[in-house]
Amino acid sequence: MASPPLLLVLDGNSLLHRAYHAAATGKLLDSDDRPVWALKGLVGYVARATAKLRPDAVVVGFDCGEHSTRQADYPPYKAHRPEKAGDLAEQITAAPDLVKATGLCTVVPRGYEADDVLASAASEAKRAGWRSVLVTSDRDAFALIDEHTAVMRVRNGGLDEAVMVTPAMLQELYGVAPAQYRDLAALRGDPSDNLPGVRGFGTILAGRLLGAFGTVEAAWEAGFDDVRAVVGDVAAKSLDTDEARVRVELNRRLMRMRSDLEIPELDSARLPVSYGTMRQALAARGIILGPSLWALTGRTPPPEPDPEPPKYPRSVKARREPSPDQLALF
Repeated sequence: MASPPLLLVLDGNSLLHRAYHAAATGKLLDSDDRPVWALKGLVGYVARATAKLRPDAVVVGFDCGEHSTRQADYPPYKAHRPEKAGDLAEQITAAPDLVKATGLCTVVPRGYEADDVLASAASEAKRAGWRSVLVTSDRDAFALIDEHTAVMRVRNGGLDEAVMVTPAMLQELYGVAPAQYRDLAALRGDPSDNLPGVRGFGTILAGRLLGAFGTVEAAWEAGFDDVRAVVGDVAAKSLDTDEARVRVELNRRLMRMRSDLEIPELDSARLPVSYGTMRQALAARGIILGPSLWALTGRTPPPEPDPEPPKYPRSVKARREPSPDQLALF
């Protein structure tokens, strides 16, 4: 039997930020002296991921820049973040229109974030009998993993060092199933979003608690002595408070990704897109890409370069160290 179609969904904001910092030393500008290096890097991420996975359709999601329902619910949400540099903010604003102009399906949900696009697109893919791969550097997407949905997590080193996270890998790394991951994140907290966790709980203790009890509610029902036997006295005392219950519920609510946002019909996101349209849209911003667009535009892949043998063999010590695939998850 033929494999189900594959949908590739990319977190535009996450990848744009990574591209901005990765290429900031070059500071590519267009003919009007506007910054474009992060925009070029973002399109490069989309092109390379498409070449690597050969999806049938591509969706790129972006945060809404005008309103945040999460911040309206909880004003401290992300409020601690410093103001973005002007050249980054300018490229964030320009990215959705540029990606849309290239012919790629682009979604900017009113009041929500790229994470919500990932969740809603994955849900739509399952409904339509498709598989999906979600490309992001955000660990929150791990909660979306199932037999139909994998997460390609991008870390330092870009797509070459990205890791495809599956249910089995998540269980091995954290000791939890994807359905438990949001509870783990709620206990641990997320400093990048200004969401403190429950005092005493990090990734390891949260995973140990959920491995033993399944859910935070089950741990509360089990009672203090049973919890203490699993996570120790300090964490058990911290969990056994009204403050912990409020914190877990708040974090769950803010971390929950909307899976019911309106997503364009998957057939409207199918590849290939027009090579001429994509090149013209990019060139209008001083971005010149050609052969790397082959998978997005249905062209012939360029020939593979001959691999160069390593100059020096790896030492025994180097062979024993964790591989980049293992380190990229942390």
